[in-house]
Amino acid sequence: MSRFSGKTVVITGGNRGIGYAMAERFASEDANVVIASIEEHVYEAADALVATGAKAKGFVCDVTNISQVKELYEFAAKEFGSVNISVQNAGIITIAKVEDLTEKEWDATMNVNTKGVFLCCQEAIRHMRGNGGKLINMASGQARDGFIYTPHYAASKFGVMGLTQSLAKEVALDGITVNAICPGIIKTDMWDYNDRVWGKMLGDFGPGELMESWVQNIPMKRAGEGRDVAGLVSFLASNDADYITGQTINVDGGLIMS
Repeated sequence: MSRFSGKTVVITGGNRGIGYAMAERFASEDANVVIASIEEHVYEAADALVATGAKAKGFVCDVTNISQVKELYEFAAKEFGSVNISVQNAGIITIAKVEDLTEKEWDATMNVNTKGVFLCCQEAIRHMRGNGGKLINMASGQARDGFIYTPHYAASKFGVMGLTQSLAKEVALDGITVNAICPGIIKTDMWDYNDRVWGKMLGDFGPGELMESWVQNIPMKRAGEGRDVAGLVSFLASNDADYITGQTINVDGGLIMS
C-alpha cells in the first residue's frame, strides 16, 4: 500500500515502542517519516528504517521546549516539503503513593504528556493551515479510568483528551482533523516498568505476574502489540478518516468499554 506517498509524518517518541511501530507502519506505506525523541538513539532508529528502503530522518527534540519543537517541524518541512500528519506520542510515567509523589514528578509528567502534546499540535497546525492535515494525540486508558498511585499521569492524559476535543473544533474548517488514542496494556518498556513498580506496591508479584493477571481481564486475553496501535493511527491519518475528528478511541482488546 502507498496511502501516504508524498506525505510527511512527524512522530514524537518515535524511536521505540509504540512510536517505532507507528514509524514502521507509515514507512511501509511510503510516507516520509521524521521520528523525534529526547534520546540520541533516535538517529539509529531512523537509520534502521532507511535500511529497509524508507525515507526517514531522526531529530533530537525535547517536546517541552518550544524552541526545539519549532525546530522539529521546520526541519520536517525543509527536508520533505510539508508536514501532513503529526503524531504526539512522547510520554512518561512514574508511580508513587500520593504522599510520596513529588512536585517535580507532577510537573515533569504534565509537561511532557500534556504541554508537549499542545506545543507539537500548535506548531503542526502552523504548517498545516491552508493545506489540511491530521493530528493524532496519544492519551491512555487512564484518560478513561484513572488508576491507583498515578494521579499525575491520569490528569495528564485526561488533559490530552480535552485538548483534542477543543482543537478539533477550532481547526475543523481548516481541513485538519484531531483525534486521540487510548492504548491499554501494550507490550513496551513502559509496561515493564509498570509491572515491576505496581507489582511491588500492590502485592508480592514476581516479574510479569501482575501484568498477566490484568491481561486475564481483557476479553481478548492478550496484551497488545505496537502494531495494534499503529493500525489505528494509520487509519486516522488516512483519507478514509476525513470525517472523524474530536474522537478518543480505545485500543485495549475490550478492557475498557466506554
